[in-house]
Amino acid sequence: MTCLPVLYSFRRCPYAIRARMALWAAGITVTLREVKLAAKPPALLAASPKATVPVLVLADGTVIDQSLDIMRWALGQNDPEGWLAGDEPALIAVNDGPFKHHLDRAKYPGRYDEDGIDHRAAGLALLGNLEARLERAACLCGPTRSLTDIAIFPFIRQFAAIEPEWFAAQPLPRLQFWLEALAGSELFAAVMPKLAPWADGDVPVRFGP
Repeated sequence: MTCLPVLYSFRRCPYAIRARMALWAAGITVTLREVKLAAKPPALLAASPKATVPVLVLADGTVIDQSLDIMRWALGQNDPEGWLAGDEPALIAVNDGPFKHHLDRAKYPGRYDEDGIDHRAAGLALLGNLEARLERAACLCGPTRSLTDIAIFPFIRQFAAIEPEWFAAQPLPRLQFWLEALAGSELFAAVMPKLAPWADGDVPVRFGP
């Protein structure tokens, strides 16, 4: 039997979500190990000392422990929807840098001892560029979803969930429609199974289309 890659993941983590979506879209089946972040398994720590999810361990022992690298590796194996044609590192960097900074502080103001409302406003300001791009096409890099859409989507979803009614009232109709379409997609539903935290000796959980 072929040994499957092992993916350490956490269901709600936006980095892990985008990695799982790319693996699924690429048709790659993995053994999924759900991680409890407060009690990380020794096998995860041994594979990647950075100890954050996602971490993909290939059958030959190669470790890929950055979510974007997992996405690009998966799509490099198989890219049936042509996602790699819509890979814009600069746009993703704004999401992963400034936007994520404000998202964290808007969602967890007490953790950072900062004004969550100010950071929510700053995060909203950054979304104007995405709204403008969606005026030109249905997705961020063209008419269909791409790597950039999937890389950014879980973070916008998290931002919108802080105060759904407030987000729905913002003048971002195209971004809201884009978010609703991705959140309601079969792909997103497929990659969000609820699993108990993995422990050594558990029956392997196959994850893939």
